[in-house]
Amino acid sequence: MATQTTASCTGFTLLQPISEIINLPLDQVNFVACQLFALLMAVWFRIYLHPSKTSPFIRHVVATLLGFYLALFCFGWYSLHFLVQSGLSYSVMVFSGLENMHKYCFIVTLGYLILCQITRVYVFDYGMYSADFTGPMMVITQKITSMAFEIHDGLTKRDAQLNPNQKYLAIRRMPSLLEYLSYNCNFMGILAGPTCSYNDYKAFIEGTGFQPRHQENANGKENGKCKQSEPSPKNAVISKLSTCAISLFVYLSLCKLLPVEHAIDDDFVSSTPFYLQVIYLYLAMLALRPKYYFVWTFADAINNAAGFGFSGYDVDGEPQWDLISNLRIMDIEFATSFKSFLDNWNIQTSLWLKRVCYERCPVNPTAATFLLSAMWHGVYPGYYLTFVTGIAMTMAARAVRHNIRPHFLASDSHKCVYDVITWATTQIAISYTVVPFVLLAVGPSLKFYRSWYFGLHLLCVLVVLVLPVKSRRRQAKEQQDGLQKDGQAD
Repeated sequence: MATQTTASCTGFTLLQPISEIINLPLDQVNFVACQLFALLMAVWFRIYLHPSKTSPFIRHVVATLLGFYLALFCFGWYSLHFLVQSGLSYSVMVFSGLENMHKYCFIVTLGYLILCQITRVYVFDYGMYSADFTGPMMVITQKITSMAFEIHDGLTKRDAQLNPNQKYLAIRRMPSLLEYLSYNCNFMGILAGPTCSYNDYKAFIEGTGFQPRHQENANGKENGKCKQSEPSPKNAVISKLSTCAISLFVYLSLCKLLPVEHAIDDDFVSSTPFYLQVIYLYLAMLALRPKYYFVWTFADAINNAAGFGFSGYDVDGEPQWDLISNLRIMDIEFATSFKSFLDNWNIQTSLWLKRVCYERCPVNPTAATFLLSAMWHGVYPGYYLTFVTGIAMTMAARAVRHNIRPHFLASDSHKCVYDVITWATTQIAISYTVVPFVLLAVGPSLKFYRSWYFGLHLLCVLVVLVLPVKSRRRQAKEQQDGLQKDGQAD
């Protein structure tokens, strides 16, 4: 075991004895150790390098150097890819014209990520589903492309051409190289993110992040800030670390008992009633999700411990630290629609896809967004099967919601029945959709879908044909035209 884990790890081998004792791959041990170190550094950063005690320059330098050290510890010389990707993209920003800079930067950044993913998957370690150097590059890609579009909005467009959120995110001055590297590679987010806007990060570094300002949450609603005093993140950090501990315990306890691969086992498929296969698939996916809950919540806690992530106060005046949170666990587990599940899962990635693709793509933005998501995730064929299935699921869910849901709103009891049915349907649909994402390869993925007779695919096609629904953009345009007519009538 020791030889295998060392061979598959490109980072430091200092923790190899611990890896052997707990029987976990060294790269995963390095990752968790670095995140624990980052948590301690975050507390130190907030207390001893507070904006009131030092300059933004020092905060940028320290955050960047610590980030490079963690990257080197985890990934060794592969961490140079972070600098190459960032350097190439910054050169495009500086030397290309502002009119097309965001497009060129998008192509270069995403292209370099895909090149690295192809090399890692098909040259080095196909199927090694553990910590790898392209994981941080995925977050860096989000940050660079977001920044490119925000610079384009800030330096080439008038405020009237931007929606309120684009106006808030717009960058009015080209960031310096230090600011750019600090944003991309700071120690708080270098290993697991999450993505944040450059303006929010800059406000955190400069100590202005507690002033009232516009901020859009995952549901597209504004979250105003009603106080200017600096609240303590202690309770939020403790709560999130508790969630991490529970998530890790659940994952380690259940992941080997309920492997997704068992769902395509010939004996299991042939001898198990279909309804039990459905239940098993749901439980297997339920056991898999805590891994993501642990990683993303831990990353959020690190940022909060450094003083980053404050989003305002709730109605009771309690500080909220969810500005860059990546998930809402209860809303995921009790989601009653496909969209609701996706809105609360990997929130910052959803916002990135919305801002750089969905809001800007002139033709079929839903399909384009799913395609971009698949390309960003990697080159395993299973990813593309998942996101193609996701397009069909999204269209069908939208049709059902627009055509069926209004009939259940007449009474609370009817709505409760509708919610129970749609919860169960959503959980089954999500589990069915993401099986290829877990299995990775085409053969096992198609084997699973054949065992279900491609049932949900066919059902989605039938629903879309029978229950057509207008696109969101067309609905918005009709609503806007209606408001204009009402205004003219007045």
